[in-house]
Amino acid sequence: MAGQSATGWQRKAGVSAAVALLLFALIYRFLPGWLLLAPVDLPQAGDAQNGSTQLGNAAMGAPSAPVNAGTTIYTAGPPLALAPFARAVRPAPSYTGPPAVVDLLRRAYIAEQAERWAGTPDSAVALYQRALALAPGNADASAGLQSLAQRVARNAAQAIDAGDAQTAQALINLLRGLPGGLDASAPLQARLFVLLHVQPLLSQAAALQRDGHALVPAGSSALDVYRRVLALDPGNAVARRAIARLQNVVLLQVRAALAGEDYPRAARLLVQADSILPQSAAWLAARGQYERARRRQARELVRRAEAALAADAPGIAQQLAAQARRLDPTLPELAGYVQRVQNQRLYDGYRPGQLFADSFVDRDGSAPTMVVIPAGQFVMGARPGQIGYRSDQGPPHRVDFAHGFALARSEVTVAQFRAFVRATGYRTDAERAGGAMVYDELTGRMRMDASANWRDGYNGQPAAGDMPVINITWADAEAYCDWLSTVTDKHYHLPSEAEYEYAERGGTRTPYWWGSGSPKQHVENLAGALDRSPRGRHWDNAFAAYGDGYWGPAPVMSFRPNPFGLFDIDGNVSEWTEDCWHDNYIRAPDNGSAWINPGCRNRVVRGASWASTPDQALSAWRMDTPAGLASARIGFRVARAL
Repeated sequence: MAGQSATGWQRKAGVSAAVALLLFALIYRFLPGWLLLAPVDLPQAGDAQNGSTQLGNAAMGAPSAPVNAGTTIYTAGPPLALAPFARAVRPAPSYTGPPAVVDLLRRAYIAEQAERWAGTPDSAVALYQRALALAPGNADASAGLQSLAQRVARNAAQAIDAGDAQTAQALINLLRGLPGGLDASAPLQARLFVLLHVQPLLSQAAALQRDGHALVPAGSSALDVYRRVLALDPGNAVARRAIARLQNVVLLQVRAALAGEDYPRAARLLVQADSILPQSAAWLAARGQYERARRRQARELVRRAEAALAADAPGIAQQLAAQARRLDPTLPELAGYVQRVQNQRLYDGYRPGQLFADSFVDRDGSAPTMVVIPAGQFVMGARPGQIGYRSDQGPPHRVDFAHGFALARSEVTVAQFRAFVRATGYRTDAERAGGAMVYDELTGRMRMDASANWRDGYNGQPAAGDMPVINITWADAEAYCDWLSTVTDKHYHLPSEAEYEYAERGGTRTPYWWGSGSPKQHVENLAGALDRSPRGRHWDNAFAAYGDGYWGPAPVMSFRPNPFGLFDIDGNVSEWTEDCWHDNYIRAPDNGSAWINPGCRNRVVRGASWASTPDQALSAWRMDTPAGLASARIGFRVARAL
């Protein structure tokens, strides 16, 4: 029994010894500071816990003195092992020298790679310093300390970036005692100082946001605090991201306002968003979206306004156009709409110079092609001293056309008049009363031809369909206008004398619409000095050096139009107007209307014919003509009210 007891005790003692040995090894590996000498009095990592003010003052104080050979550089407590940062492993050098020095260098390298940089006798700094004490000026020990200084500086910078002020201050304190550390620590200490002041501001800004004070009140909002952060630290990523998020919240409200077509609110929010972060990419994108949406909506409003205008609802059209103008005053479509409104008011929806032909409402066919004559004003007549002046052309007076009107672009043709006769069975005055005045080539004069009527030309022979209809009286022309009004449901009439002169001049102030004197081009069918009749006759009073190749009327539109787009307005055949004859313009209307006296027998004929003298081609010329005259020199064209 005694032997067995001894054997059991020995076994227990062996196990205990093994356990003790294992514990010692673990303590030596992980807590070597318990087994070593007391530390020197150097700044400790724990000092960073004393608050931002104390740490900031320490950081800005005088740096530590260089460490002399033989001085231990570690602090009480555990070794300086920091949170893992990006590692830059230095290859293991090949050391040479005394074994004791080589051993210290190898141990220092291992400690460096294991990030046991300072704080214990077996830290990298302590071991490199001991190697320098044994071998002053040792290149490997100096290189190790320099490499360690670079790693400490990098980790200090990373700690600042991560907002870990305590770790950053400890690393900066360590860096000051390493070779080159004084220069390297200065910018790091400055950054840390900013961090220590910035971090409380960031916390304050976050609290303001949580409390609903992201943008208000002005001067003490979260936005204002973030801006103070950037004033201290222009590159602070946290503040920059926060401000961008604040702007994004407002930009989301902009998009919501656009979805609801609340463009005024969207505009106000865009101004607010730009004040948060001026001209940011997100803001520029939102503004582009706003501009596109606003213009799209403005275009839609203009389209609706035009539809209202077409539906004869000018009040609604005006309201819609006003909304579009508030949205986008520069919208090109607005200018077109304004012009259409004016055209609607002045020209029944047409535009000046436009051609149109009214269709018949109860049968195939259409009225003559019309030209829209613009509204405006002109001085009608002539004054003494002007070429060809006669007293019946004065006194000159201003006539205002508040609205436009339409005038046929050519004289009514034989074919057009034939359609009227076929539709109505109308018989002209010449057919009922026994003829018309035609040209006699044998005598060179006009003579009565009892058989001549609207179907015939200037010489009594049958006329082609594209020739101007002649040999008709004023009443015949009126009958044609009345028929057109019936079959088109529009108001056709003979032009007033004022309308005719205004249209004939075409906006010019010269004696003729083409200028002064003989034309240089074939502008009208006129009596020209170069014209010859079939028997070789010529005109006694004609335009010098002018010949148009016709003796008698030409097919309509054979020559140039005047500035208003009217053909044969001062040539080919003279034309009936609505007005009664008056010896002068005293008391003449000044609004362009016809001057009519009930029962008058004479009417005004305007425009030159193929046989007119140059004075009779003047724009101011007018002729007193019996309303019942049917002549080879007189036709007509129609006008329409707009």
